[in-house]
Formats: sequence, C-alpha cells, structure tokens
Amino acid sequence: MQTKYIFITGGVVSGLGKGIAAASIGALLESRGLSVSLMKLDPYINVDAGTMSPFQHGEVFVTEDGAETDLDLGHYERYTHTTLGRGHNCTTGQIYDTIIRKERAGEYLGRTVQVVPHVIDEIKTRIIKASQNVDVSIVEIGGTVGDIESLPFLEAIRQFRHDTGMDNTIFIHLTLIVFASEEMKTKPTQHSVGKLREIGIQPNILICRSKAPLPENVKKKISLFTNVPEQSVITGLDVKSVYEVPLIFHQERLDDIIVENLRMWTRSPKLQEWAEIVDRFKNPLGEVNIAFVGKYVQQKDSYESLNEALIHGGLANHLSVNLHYVNSEDIETQGADKILASMDGILVAPGFGERGAEGKIQAVHYARTRNIPFFGICLGMQMAIIEFARNMAGIPKANSGEFTPGNPDNVVDLMPEQEGFQETGGSMRLGGYPAVLKADSLIARIYGSTEISERHRHRYEVMNQFVPKLEQAGMVISGRHPERHLVETIELKDHRWFVACQFHPELKSKPFKPHPLFASFIEACNQYKSERTSDT
Repeated sequence: MQTKYIFITGGVVSGLGKGIAAASIGALLESRGLSVSLMKLDPYINVDAGTMSPFQHGEVFVTEDGAETDLDLGHYERYTHTTLGRGHNCTTGQIYDTIIRKERAGEYLGRTVQVVPHVIDEIKTRIIKASQNVDVSIVEIGGTVGDIESLPFLEAIRQFRHDTGMDNTIFIHLTLIVFASEEMKTKPTQHSVGKLREIGIQPNILICRSKAPLPENVKKKISLFTNVPEQSVITGLDVKSVYEVPLIFHQERLDDIIVENLRMWTRSPKLQEWAEIVDRFKNPLGEVNIAFVGKYVQQKDSYESLNEALIHGGLANHLSVNLHYVNSEDIETQGADKILASMDGILVAPGFGERGAEGKIQAVHYARTRNIPFFGICLGMQMAIIEFARNMAGIPKANSGEFTPGNPDNVVDLMPEQEGFQETGGSMRLGGYPAVLKADSLIARIYGSTEISERHRHRYEVMNQFVPKLEQAGMVISGRHPERHLVETIELKDHRWFVACQFHPELKSKPFKPHPLFASFIEACNQYKSERTSDT
C-alpha cells in the first residue's frame, strides 16, 4: 500500500489554526473511508513540550505511550479515531539529539555531519516511521514560512515530494486574509506563497483564513499571483465552534480537491456525525455555568483538552457550557463565596506548584460543604484529599510534599522509590495506566465498568498510610492502581456529585464520543441548577 502525504505549512502570522486545519482534513478523509495518521514537526530546540511554560506554549498533551507533546496532537486525536504516540511529534531538539548521539558513537564513520544530508534525512526517516500502514499521512510543520528554524523541515518536505512523486504528495498552505476598511487584502498571502516558492515548494492548495467568504474575484486574484488553481483557493472561514471547520472545508470541496490531487478513489463522505455535533452546539436545550478554577487561566490554551472535554460533556446533554475561568489566587484574596456562589458546578484543574493551591483547597471546601457538583482532576484530586484530611479526618496540618517537604502530615507526597529523581523526570507517571474501580461506586456506574485505563501526568501520589483515616471520615477511595494500589479516584457518598481522579480523562474525550465523566458531571450540574431554580 502506497501511503499518500499531505504537508501543511503556515504563513503571514502564527496561530492561524494549522492544527485545527490538519485535524479537520483528517476527519474529512476518515469520513470517506480512508485511514489517516497525523504528525507535528516542531522547529523549537526543546526535546519535547514537557518543560515548557503553559503561559508560553499552552497545554502539554500526553499520548498513550507517555510522550509529552504539542497541544496540536490533542486536536488530531479529538477529530479522528487515531491514537498517536511519541513518534508523531518531532522537534528540532530530538533530531539534533539523535544525530549527535550517532556521531559520538561513530556511526557516520568519520564523515562530516551536516544539515544536508544528515539532518534532512533524519527528518524524512521520522516522517516515514510515523506514517506506517495508513492511506494518508498528514504532517503539519510548526511556525511560519520564513522562520530560520523551520528551514530544515521545509527542505525535508521539498525533498519528500521529489522522493515519492507528484501523485503521492501535496502541499497545503494556510494564510491570512487581512481586512483594511472592510476591503480584503491579498498581498500578505501573495508574499507568503512567494517565500514558500523561493524554498522550492509550490502549494497545491491554499486555505485562506478570513472573517468573510472569499468572492470569486479575490480567489481569481490570489490564483493569478500564487500559481494555485482558482478552485484550490479555499476559504477558511472564522466560525463559532471549531467543530464546524470540517463542514466548512467540505462545502469548499477541499476533500474532493485533495483526493483528486492524490489520485485516490474513495467513497462519498459521511458527515452526519459532524452535522449533529454542530447542531447540538448551536441549538442547546439549556446552559450551565461552571467555575473553572486554575492557575493558568489567563492563557486558555493551557487547558485546551479540558476546555474541549467540558464542551463535549455539554454536547452529550444538549447543553451549552459556560466556563467561568477563576484564578485560584483570587479565591485566596476575595473568598470563595463571592466568586463561586452563582455557579452550577466547580472544577478544580490540574497544575504544578504551590501558587494558588490554598485557593483551590477553598474551592473544594465550598463545593463539598454546599453540596455543589465538584470535579477534581490530578492536582484537583490532591487538593480535595488535603481539604478533606484537614477538615474531616483530623489532620489539620495536611498538605503536599510538593509544597511542604518534610512535613509528617503530607497526605500527598513522593513515593519512596521516587526520591532523588525529581530533577530528571524519572519520577513522573506519564501515559496510560490501568485502574480498578469499586463495583458499587458512582464512578464505576459512570464508566459502566470496573476496569479502566486513563492517561497520567504527575509526580506526587496520595500516601496510603493516611487512607484509613480518610475512609473512616467518610471518603470513598473508589479506584486504585491494580498492582501498586495507588489512589486513582475518590468520591463522597453523601454528596450529590463529588468525584476526583488522579488521571487526566480529558485527554481521551472526543466530540463524537464525550468522556463519560464529563458527560455525567455536566448532567449533575444541570440537575443542581434545576433544583436550585425550582427552590427559588
């Protein structure tokens, strides 16, 4: 089977949505019966996204095999049925790390190691490895055309077309249509394509981000000055929901143009699933207000998968989910009641570090004592453990070893075997791990199973020596790791909906298959809102 390749580049400005475009193309091709793989080539020199600030780079997405990757891999998995791994996000740092290790080991037999051919060949090798056993491999190149650091990747994909042939490789370039006094300006797009052609890449298709449909005369002008066929100049229209993008692209015949360029025969697309998603988003039967308590709330990309999973929970219930982002430090200074009183549910988000931790604990206390639906994820579960230990289990100095090292009442801490590895990353629990749920627990009913597997990204664990006290005080340890008996989920029996988990369920939620925990949480929030409204 000959794999076909689609390379997606961007120009004019960064942040145009190449990841959403790549994911949407993947969804369209899957709807036509094709198998797809998606890959992100990142020009930065970091080996992976694991050490990068959420404020600068957004969410770190974790794959099933434990890779810390760019957030675009989350888009790829949400829009398609693929499960990606560490080989589907390649950085400049990884490329040079591999080449330097080979050189030190003498694998180049004394030859001078150069960008061409060694760096370029390593990039091409990784693309091929990430594209096994699929009909179409979609490869996104990070950054914008003209960036110095992206040049090796662009040279690699230029050579890739030479290696695989015109019928097996196409280039899609994403640009921005600038509006000046409501007039569409195409010059930035012309210059961007010109820069790409200087490198030796002629795009087959242009996707032009625009707040209005491109008129025929504008498409004709862009076609004339970029050498892209007029029918292949596509409007990338701004939309309210990113899940409209596959339908918008289909209306522009993008999937038809792609398969024509790649000389492929496919069935007609089946897009009813996406039409239903968009209909539910645009025509909800009601709405709920969720307090999203975190420390990176100024940068919403920091919680991209979590934002989307909550929206998916709303789709499952035909509800609009209004997310109210709450900086946990504000709760510390203003009090929980002032900020959270009007909310239908409270979610305490993941994070690292002590800043804002006490505000998260106050948010947990507020939800627990007022019987408001509560969902804690990763650090959110640890904060729930600390709050309960302090106020219900008779451990007033309960805390986390992350914040108070050496405190004998750290109910959350490093496991003994993790000591000494904090600075190496070796103490992190990353990727998919199994959990066994109590048969009579709320969370087992939500999953419809007592055996699950979810993805993790954390270092600290609940200390088992404190568990008896927590259970005696009324906490239910409803899920554990089957071999190491680590606490995976907790809940409260006498609460309308109080669930927390050590893992990240948001990483496996999709719009056409909402994660059951988010669907159940939003349902509980809506029920709480209905009861509160009827009481008044």
